[in-house]
Amino acid sequence: MGIDERLDVIGRHPFRARFHLRGRERAMVQLHGMGAVRGHAADLFARRVAPAQPRKDGKQTPYRGHPVFVAQHATATCCRTCLERWHHIPRGEALDVDQQAYAVDVICRWIERELTVAA
Repeated sequence: MGIDERLDVIGRHPFRARFHLRGRERAMVQLHGMGAVRGHAADLFARRVAPAQPRKDGKQTPYRGHPVFVAQHATATCCRTCLERWHHIPRGEALDVDQQAYAVDVICRWIERELTVAA
């Protein structure tokens, strides 16, 4: 299953469907560009979710304040439980480079799709 197909499946879940880029988060992407946002996504994901035992797992991702945080909840890349359930990436092991790159691609693809939707 490709990223767009997976995002379509996840987006049909009522909780995940509530998330959209609005206001400050949308403006941040437009101001800084996707290159900078991709860098933020890689850094935030590596520090907060990728370790084998993330600190405060399940509560480490805020709901607002950065477009990456919103995207993580919308794409089920916010914690190890969601990664396991929705993306079949098991808990308990540090994520490798490819797994981290996949998660960043999912996050950024969701943001790109959101930017095509009228504000």
